[in-house]
Formats: sequence, C-alpha cells, structure tokens
Amino acid sequence: MFLRRNVRAKALWFTAALVLAGCQAGPSASGSFDRTYPVSGHIRIELTNASGDVSIIGGTDGKVHVHGDVRASGFGFESPKKRLDDTLANPPVEQRGETIHIGQDMSHLRHLAIAYTIQVPHDTEVDSNVASGAQTIRNVTGPIKVKAASGSIRVENIDRDAQITTASGSISAADIGSDTRISTASGSINVANIKGDVRANAMAGVIEVRNPGGRVEADTASGLVDIQGASHDVTAHAVSGKVSVVGNPGGESYWELKTVSGGVRLSVPASANFHLSADAVTGEIRTDIPILIEEQDKHALRASMGSGGGRVQVHTVSGEIRVVGAR
Repeated sequence: MFLRRNVRAKALWFTAALVLAGCQAGPSASGSFDRTYPVSGHIRIELTNASGDVSIIGGTDGKVHVHGDVRASGFGFESPKKRLDDTLANPPVEQRGETIHIGQDMSHLRHLAIAYTIQVPHDTEVDSNVASGAQTIRNVTGPIKVKAASGSIRVENIDRDAQITTASGSISAADIGSDTRISTASGSINVANIKGDVRANAMAGVIEVRNPGGRVEADTASGLVDIQGASHDVTAHAVSGKVSVVGNPGGESYWELKTVSGGVRLSVPASANFHLSADAVTGEIRTDIPILIEEQDKHALRASMGSGGGRVQVHTVSGEIRVVGAR
C-alpha cells in the first residue's frame, strides 16, 4: 500500500513539474495599437474586456478611433512578449456593418490587460461589459448599456436611455435624456439631471438623486437615500439607513418613504399642497411647518398642507420622522 502511494505521489509530482516547466514566467511586456474606421450614420459599439479601463467619448469627425494600451503578464505557456506581439498584430477589433466589436473573442487574451480609449461619432449606442476596470462614457446619443464586475462607472451627456450595473463599484450618471436604471451590489450611486424616470438599487451604498425629471424609485439595503428636486412620484426605501427627500409633492403625485432602521426627513416648500400619512413604530414624528392636523398620537400623524393634492406616506420602524420647510 505504501509503495503504491509513493509511486502515485511521485507521478503527481512529475506531472506538476512538466506543467511548470512548460509555463514560462518572466517580466511583463507592454505596447499599444490604433485602429480607425470611417462610418456613416448611426453606429453601435459592442465591447467586452477582462481587465483594463475603458473610455468612450463622442465626437464629430465621422470616424471611430480605437486606441489600446496592452500589457501582457509574465505567466502562461507563451512568453509575455509573444502574447503582446500577437495581440498588436491582430487586435481584438472588428467592424461588421454599423457595429464595431471590440474584445469579443477573449479565448486568446488570457493574462492580458487592455485599456481602451475610443472616440466615436455622437450618434453612437454602446453595449459595454468589463470584468475589472473603470468605465467612462459621455457625449453619445445612446441608448447605452454598461456592466462591470468590479470597477467604477461614469456616464455623462447621453441623449437616450441608460442602463448601468456593477457588482462592486461606484456609479455616477449625469445629464441623461431619458429613463435611467442603475444597480450596484456594493457602491454608491450618484445621479443628476435625468430627464426621464430614475430607478436606482444598491445592496450596500448611498443613493443620491438630484433634479429628476420623472419618477424616482430608490432602494438600498444599507445606506442613505437622498433625493433633491423631486416633483413627480417618489418611492424611497432603506432597510438600514436614512431617507431624505426634498421637493414638492403636488398635483397627483404619490410619495412612499420607508425605512426599517433609520429616520425619514421630508423637506417641502411653503407653497406645497399634499396629504400626509406618517407612522413611526418606536420613533417620534415632528413637523416644523404649518399643517392642518386631522389625527395624531405619539407615533402616527394624519394631516394636510395647503389645499391637499399629492399624497405622502411615510413609515419607519425605528427612527424619527421629521417634516420641515425647504430652504
């Protein structure tokens, strides 16, 4: 039994030695490539990248310029220099009609990091998926769809819809011309000047929304929800964290503000018209503005402000509810 185990152990060691012998290690190698594609009309960029930052910027010259900074690591069955030379000779960029595919075939790009700087015409839509690396996209028509396993995402000046998802990393979106959907498992969300509806979800992180043009749905398991400039429907939920909303819930709008563990702060102008229903299981309810009280006890309040109109429902299990005048 011992002999067979000894032979088996030597066989395994010998096999491992052969594998290691075939795997060359050495210093990393780096270089760059450039490709230019004349285009006309609407263009679509489809990008997949395992490692490396990505920047996609809209321009006006009617061409797509792709610059790639490549770094080959020192591990693998081929030398880093050979993997680099092969990539520079045949970059992972291909044009098919109105679509330009970048990094789609990743089978031969192991142990490579490519940072892309891409200039495109303004009339461009983007579908970008990066495993590890920061992404910046701005000044394009869209729509855009951006995903990342790990890395920050920043989008600006998009005419149409934006859909943004990351497992770990902060997200910033500003000046979006239509609906915006954002999701992160771990990271902050900051959006501003969205003309359409906003839907933001964070498992753990702060959600900040400034000047939304449509409805807002914001949900975080752990973190602050802060919405400013709201004038349409608002749904803001936090499991563990505060909810703060500044705006005017007039007209037919409906606001639902809830938190399990944390306070809720509602700031409205003196000209606001709405009905308020507030419940705090173990916390207090305080109002610092003139309201018409319809029903009140220590942990519940039914009231109206102005001529009524919009409806505001506030609920917290453990935390204070406070209604104040907007500055």
